[in-house]
Amino acid sequence: MHRRRLAALGAAGALLVTGAVATATRADAAAGCSVKYTVSSQWPGGFGANIEVTNLGDPVTGWSLVFTFTAGQTVSQLWNGSHTQSGGQVTVRNAGWNGSIPAGGKASVGFNGSWTGSNPVPSSFALNGVACTGGVVPSSPSPSSPSPSSPSPSQSTPPQDGPTKIMALGDSITGSPGCWRALLWQKLPAAEVDFVGTLPGQGCGFAYDGENEGHGGFLVTNVANQNQLVGWLSATDPDVVLMHFGTNDAWSNIPAATILAAYTRLVEQMRASNPNMKIIVAQIIPLEPPTCGDCGQRVVTLNAAIPGWAASLSTAASPITVVDQWTGFNTATDTYDGVHPNDAGNVKIANRWYPAVAAAIS
Repeated sequence: MHRRRLAALGAAGALLVTGAVATATRADAAAGCSVKYTVSSQWPGGFGANIEVTNLGDPVTGWSLVFTFTAGQTVSQLWNGSHTQSGGQVTVRNAGWNGSIPAGGKASVGFNGSWTGSNPVPSSFALNGVACTGGVVPSSPSPSSPSPSSPSPSQSTPPQDGPTKIMALGDSITGSPGCWRALLWQKLPAAEVDFVGTLPGQGCGFAYDGENEGHGGFLVTNVANQNQLVGWLSATDPDVVLMHFGTNDAWSNIPAATILAAYTRLVEQMRASNPNMKIIVAQIIPLEPPTCGDCGQRVVTLNAAIPGWAASLSTAASPITVVDQWTGFNTATDTYDGVHPNDAGNVKIANRWYPAVAAAIS
């Protein structure tokens, strides 16, 4: 497995709160925390963000994280937990599967939000009632930073002997924590695969090769329009791309034809990076959040168009394989919120990917 320390690509701002250890009211729970808050993408009126909290005290078996917006921002959807908001104060509580944080361990959530005027980082954080304190680290490149230009095929790295490099590309279903990747990695011969990406893996209960491009809250249309994939490909040079992307676009009521146009742009960028790229695209899992009654049909419409789109672009040198992740996937039993897979859903997703990935590395 190759490990890379790479600067985050794309539009991002980060706040690091380094925890001064504070004493809680319970004698057995000297508590403290550090928090990293990252704006992963931003557009007029909206943004996506990730929060990673590190427990600097004793182990906890259930947690709430409270933070305060100062400029009227609101959270519109959140994953890896649940949230409530009163004015500028947001309270995030753990999901059923990530409530335990060992001493020195981490938990993370992601969300999409709205803003007007300005979008400063929250003014304070507290884990289980204990303040996290610290300072600000330098921001990553701003949204106005120019995107790298697409490399030409002549710039691509010639094939080499060694493990097949696999990039898992998508949104929070792929990356937050995306434990189907861990289960898929377990099924594959470890010496023959290298999962790559500019994002590190997250805890899934066992060690695995976790690098990925699963960006919580991202829209595939934004990634395509902003040429964000170009930099990720340049940094990791994959041989195979697994793409489960478009959930947030469907949630945002972006037409299927527009999503497919974004897919096409990404395929062009993949092939510019590697003319022999093997591309595996999912018909995405069902989407039935309680706040979006039409989302389910939007996904059905998108999934129905994917096979024809793939057939029109597939080539002998760079085949596009479609994997049906929708059929047999039940949001009532396979997700914890109608959107993100639970343990049962992760098993189903890994099992559906496996035949196509095994064929790609053979």
